[in-house]
Amino acid sequence: MNFSIADIETEILLNSLQTANLKFQQTYPGDKPDRQAVHTVYGGANLFKSDTCIKMGEIALKSLQTYSPDFITLANVLKFEGCDKLPDDEKKADKLIKKLNKMEETERRQHPAWLSYTVYNKIVQKLQTEAVEDFRIDFEDGFGNRPDEEEDATAVNAANELAIGMNEKTISPFIGIRIKPFTEDLKSRGVRTMDIFLTTLLEKTGGKLPGNFIVMLPKVTIPEQVTTMVRLFEIIEKKNNLTPGTLKMETMVEATQIIMDDEGRNPLMKIIRAGERRLIAAHFGTYDYTASCGITAKYQTMAHPVCDFAHHMTKVALGGTGIFLSDRANYVMPVCLQRGEKQTSKQLKENRQSVQNAWRIGYNHSMHSLINGFYQGWDLNPAQLPMRYAATYNFFLSSITDATHRLKTFVDRAAISTLTGDIFDDAATGQGLLNFFLKAMNCGAISEEEAMATGLTIDEIRSRSFYKILQGRRKS
Repeated sequence: MNFSIADIETEILLNSLQTANLKFQQTYPGDKPDRQAVHTVYGGANLFKSDTCIKMGEIALKSLQTYSPDFITLANVLKFEGCDKLPDDEKKADKLIKKLNKMEETERRQHPAWLSYTVYNKIVQKLQTEAVEDFRIDFEDGFGNRPDEEEDATAVNAANELAIGMNEKTISPFIGIRIKPFTEDLKSRGVRTMDIFLTTLLEKTGGKLPGNFIVMLPKVTIPEQVTTMVRLFEIIEKKNNLTPGTLKMETMVEATQIIMDDEGRNPLMKIIRAGERRLIAAHFGTYDYTASCGITAKYQTMAHPVCDFAHHMTKVALGGTGIFLSDRANYVMPVCLQRGEKQTSKQLKENRQSVQNAWRIGYNHSMHSLINGFYQGWDLNPAQLPMRYAATYNFFLSSITDATHRLKTFVDRAAISTLTGDIFDDAATGQGLLNFFLKAMNCGAISEEEAMATGLTIDEIRSRSFYKILQGRRKS
């Protein structure tokens, strides 16, 4: 058979295309299968202690048990699906809870109350075992502008407390610091704090950093600020005998200029490239961003349309790059209005309403973020943690049956497709489905065993890569 295109010419063209294709794949490798924390808790550096994360869990659990002592209460507060069919009589409620407690999981899944019951119990378990997934020791807004001597001393003390927490295993699985921004008036203070903190910590730990350690650089507006951070990382690594590339950073999307620059372009990819593979996450800053849009304080909320615009611009700019994205926190705190040991029934009711109202707002904001593809957010108060997990677990568990069926069907079809060599397209599509289960497992919504209902093995799930799964099945 004779072809109209010469083989040599074709090879030259395809080799040229290969170069372009590989460059594109390097820029857009797809979502990372690595674990992403569902939240970051920000706490003032002056308040940080080695057991801060443990105590936050205890406070969060007490808040949940005080203002939502059972799953029926929580379901009604947050309007979970089917809450209108749950008993409102205390005796009937107790009877239902006891009945569900005695059921096997397979049987319980068929009960209309399964979702509400399961979400609540998973929240309790999470708060008892790993209430805080990610913590940021904050030297910026959570600390404020203080005398240099005070910030120096706080940096030393916070580093010492982190070293103790590392030794006693009381810190969160993800942790880091937020320094002051590299604006002209604060850049020197930000650098000094980072240097003091890291030098002190590494001296105390014998040159070791905690797992998943990261430095947050806020209020980034130009790539040069990120480039400067990278060069500073290199200096610190060399000074402390760290392996090059050890230090990682994240940035904040909290100014209009990071969404559109003076040339009318979105500069986010330039900022990511300036990080030279050290910049791994971008967090949205609701209140700074809305302020930069001229929104008055009363309307500076996560639900404002300008926030959705910034979210979508960020997703479009960074989609497929593997950069983790995080939404901001809700500033309505679930706290009591009335204080004191002896309170009237009216005061107790006011406190309950105050906390539950804040819970509803936080829950709805978190669900909005999840629906829009932001699987991480901020928390500022321990009492916000129950609602972070309520939203996260409800989001995943309410879709788990459909997602299981879809992935199982895809796995079965992909096994056939691999025979035709369509491995790259299958891996890209399948990874998106697999990521749903990886995120659900990461946050504790489901177990590895439950994910096996998709037809994947434990080893395949742990590979975290659908491409590797298909490769393995192709060889077998």
